[in-house]
Amino acid sequence: MFAGRTARLVVGNDGEVPLDLVLEPWGDVHRILPEDRCVVVTHSSSGDDSWPGTRLGDEPFEVEHRSDSVTVWANGHCFHLSDRKGNDIDPYVYGGCPAENRAT
Repeated sequence: MFAGRTARLVVGNDGEVPLDLVLEPWGDVHRILPEDRCVVVTHSSSGDDSWPGTRLGDEPFEVEHRSDSVTVWANGHCFHLSDRKGNDIDPYVYGGCPAENRAT
């Protein structure tokens, strides 16, 4: 059983054209269609309430928005994408996320 923490961030596109979702530090790009949503999920195995990638120590995500894209820094040791119901958007899991905490 996974003993760490899990964080989720819903990213939506309320625009009229597709929006690129860039996931860092992996450099992975996914397209979010208009009126669509996805959930970025990250995990931290740290027991001290910190997230390994953050500059602040206690933030699981950092977000930068531009007119045609949004960049999400997932500050855990891995990430995966799902829809709001917890179904995988991309079957590939970056960084070996724990399978028992995949549902949102």
